[in-house]
Amino acid sequence: MSSKVEPVKFGTDGWRAVIADTYTFENVRRVAYATALSFKNHPKINKGIIIGYDTRFLSKEFAHCAAEVFANNGIKVILTDSFVTTPTVSLLSRDLGCTLGVMITASHNPFKYNGFKLKDEFGGSMDPKEIEVIESKLSKIDSVNVNKNLDTLIKEGLVELFDGKEYYMSYLKKSINIDLIKKSGLKVIYDAMYGAGQNIMNNFIEIVQLHGEVNPSFGKSSPEPVQKNLSEISNEIKKNHFNIGIVTDGDADRIAIIDERGNFLDAQKTFALLIKYLYEKKGMTGKVVRGYSTSELVKKYCEKNGLELVTVPIGFKHISKIMINDDVMIGAEESGGIGIKGHLPERDGIYNGMLYLEMLAEYGKSISELKKDLDDEFGEYFYQRNDVRTTEDKKISTLNVCSKLKTGDLIGGKKISTTDNLDGYKFTFDNGWILIRASGTEPLLRIYCETYGNNETEKILDNTIKQFEL
Repeated sequence: MSSKVEPVKFGTDGWRAVIADTYTFENVRRVAYATALSFKNHPKINKGIIIGYDTRFLSKEFAHCAAEVFANNGIKVILTDSFVTTPTVSLLSRDLGCTLGVMITASHNPFKYNGFKLKDEFGGSMDPKEIEVIESKLSKIDSVNVNKNLDTLIKEGLVELFDGKEYYMSYLKKSINIDLIKKSGLKVIYDAMYGAGQNIMNNFIEIVQLHGEVNPSFGKSSPEPVQKNLSEISNEIKKNHFNIGIVTDGDADRIAIIDERGNFLDAQKTFALLIKYLYEKKGMTGKVVRGYSTSELVKKYCEKNGLELVTVPIGFKHISKIMINDDVMIGAEESGGIGIKGHLPERDGIYNGMLYLEMLAEYGKSISELKKDLDDEFGEYFYQRNDVRTTEDKKISTLNVCSKLKTGDLIGGKKISTTDNLDGYKFTFDNGWILIRASGTEPLLRIYCETYGNNETEKILDNTIKQFEL
């Protein structure tokens, strides 16, 4: 490989990089070509592949660039005719019998990033072993030439434009009890965060939509549905008395919920309430799969109701794999990605938002009332995550210190009861736990903490940051 070729590194959810730095048209061609070589002998390759893109800067152009590479190598491409959500690409990959799906997106990352997500034929995250094959081929590719442009490939039938948004909406109409939601009279506000989820839900129900237009700078914020980014929708709820606020990230696979008082419902409670709804009201069964950084509240609910709980490393690809191969009722990660039985082995923010509306209509209760029911039954759980930007050297040294901590040592001012290293370094103490790990998509250390009974999370996180001099 030429020393001049920029390195491409796949993380927990595909390849992401800064536009015009490592994320260039040349590198997109290289990744597309490596993927084409990896799947050219797949038994279903004659069915083609699906390519979609989000609302980011140049996403459409990068998608067209990738389509040209696949089609010039004899692989039929079904290309969405406008921006779509990542779950739409997953759905099309499965329903149209495609070999794989490609989504041009950097999800919730800052505006300067873009990415290349890969979905398998089942609509789930690509198997890490298949990613390794792509990476091995990629290392031998310096540059890629294409002979025919997109217009020519469309005329020759090697690229087909497809209305992915319309297909997804038709599917949603059949999958969610829209009539029940309409009859409930719920007053709903939705924040699209300038992302690909815009103008979908308002085709079914009356909603107020925030940031429902294309803005590649995302209002100079990251399209990530975390508490610090949600003050506008929270204030709108307080001012105009909405029953619920729904927020999705840049590619609309993740969700956040705001209650009728304008309070952020963390992803742990969002997950727990959906488990309760699926099990108690919809009569669903199967395993519950959770990411390593999710709440112990989920564990308590599963233990009480005899549901088998499986814990996996962080990254929805680990959850997706089990959903494809086993009977799973629901799988979720800490960041708001949730997969539901009977839908996709993948996250879907719009679907889950509609399911939340269905849940409220079915129970006839507010979100705060449903949350109180959980608190009364299992006690209060307090959860927080801090993302700390630091140098690579400091990141390595911090993780090295964590690897040496043992039972009886202090972390964040708390005495360690147990240690675990399934994904990063997790330490339990008398009334909670803390987890420290490196991000797989950004130059960050992620520090997670949960306490039960008394809310000590912020204090413990602050103490931990001071302890490691971050």
